[in-house]
Amino acid sequence: MIIGCPKEIKTRENRVGLVPGGVKALVQDGHKVLIEKGAGIGSAITDAEYVTAGARIVDKKKLFADSDMIIKVKEPLPEEYGLLRKDQILYTYLHLAADPAQVKALKKSGVKAVAYETIQLPDGSLPLLTPMSEVAGRMAVQLGAHYLTKPAGGRGVLLGGVPGVNRGYVTIIGGGVVGLNAAKIAVGMGARVNILDVNPIRLGYLDDVFGSSVTTLMSHEENITIAVERADLLIGAVLIPGAKAPKLVTEAMVKTMRPGSVILDVAIDQGGCIETIELTSHDNPIILKHGVLHYAVPNIPGAVSNTSTYALTNVTLKYARNIARHGLEKAALLDPALAKGINIYEGKITFAAVAEAVGEKPVPLASLLN
Repeated sequence: MIIGCPKEIKTRENRVGLVPGGVKALVQDGHKVLIEKGAGIGSAITDAEYVTAGARIVDKKKLFADSDMIIKVKEPLPEEYGLLRKDQILYTYLHLAADPAQVKALKKSGVKAVAYETIQLPDGSLPLLTPMSEVAGRMAVQLGAHYLTKPAGGRGVLLGGVPGVNRGYVTIIGGGVVGLNAAKIAVGMGARVNILDVNPIRLGYLDDVFGSSVTTLMSHEENITIAVERADLLIGAVLIPGAKAPKLVTEAMVKTMRPGSVILDVAIDQGGCIETIELTSHDNPIILKHGVLHYAVPNIPGAVSNTSTYALTNVTLKYARNIARHGLEKAALLDPALAKGINIYEGKITFAAVAEAVGEKPVPLASLLN
């Protein structure tokens, strides 16, 4: 198989879909690997390192034209839609439920689109989403602490406080991987931390992990309302695999927050869980609404690209090698976790939550593979 890894073009997206070690493994498996010129520079990986590992350096047009499988980090942008073609495998983060334009483009292209974020193991875990959720959760608190400073537009609050002064409040909506990692950093900074989740078993686990360092609360309207009003920093960390995030924090709740408070919605890839949120970027990360700073950059881990690239490729390479070895169809039949990653197959939406989000009926994947 010919495998191509292009340079990411999303704003300030410095990650790359393959590292030299991944290239070497694929080449040793008998495949050809094409890397777009300069693809790894943002992650401190040179073209020479890729060549040493066995890759060829090509331009973007040739890479898309020649490759049987495209390995990326982020979803294709409109200027890349025309480069995709029928029978090509697209293997990347897609987050389609919140992006109907991309759904339409991928259907039209005829590609076989595999989304990192919906590959799901039997225990319900999302192995290709986990490392980036860990990065995003940890960075969310660091970013929030920065924007709470007065020069950055915030209230002028130090999350850990000092003796004789109240510590800052951090409210985390969602106790999954993002929420857990956000709590680790917030607790480490000395903040007062509330974590809300709908799963009492998960809350029990978080209580065992953090003890009295955090307050765990059942996620319902009354508790969310109180916790949001109290928060200096509010972190949205809600995830329903492959589906749009529910709007759990209303505009009325946001209006109760003190001027200069900060909201970071890590769920923005799936539409966000806060009603007032709007998509932002690394170049323009903040929107001010009701006196509250809103941060909704969809590729937070791209800011620590070297760490993120290696963390991501640690988990994506296994599935890439299986797809390349067996072809997507056989690999999916052999591995139900991978099969759940197929969102669109040759013009048909196969992932139910994506189909629901765009008002269509899903086509059972089994009927297309057999």
